[in-house]
Amino acid sequence: MPNVKKLESYLNFLTTRNKVISENIANVGTKNYQRKDIAFKELLETEVNGLIKTSNSRHLGAANNDTESNLKFEVIVDKSSDNVSGVNNVDIEKEMAGLAENTINFKMTTRKLNNYYRTLREVIKGGGEG
Repeated sequence: MPNVKKLESYLNFLTTRNKVISENIANVGTKNYQRKDIAFKELLETEVNGLIKTSNSRHLGAANNDTESNLKFEVIVDKSSDNVSGVNNVDIEKEMAGLAENTINFKMTTRKLNNYYRTLREVIKGGGEG
């Protein structure tokens, strides 16, 4: 169950990241707008990638305790003075690449969660026996 909590935390992260990237894209032409980003991204992705690559609690990197995920992240403002777009520090190509990556990660994570809940439902029903 701790893996499910981490995946749910990762989905929350990806949803927030999607909103932040979308806001950056929407403001690419807004004078003096400062792009936003998500802090602690690397920590969160490292945790999730570690649990996704494991399929058994005896495998290395698998969560083997019952503690709930405490992965945290926050939206931060990029204070760099790079005038990438001509009016602010938003690089549209970088934001679009980030949006594509975020979409792929979201789809992969939702599939992982859907598979977990589908398996759980099958176990509760008795594995389709009847």
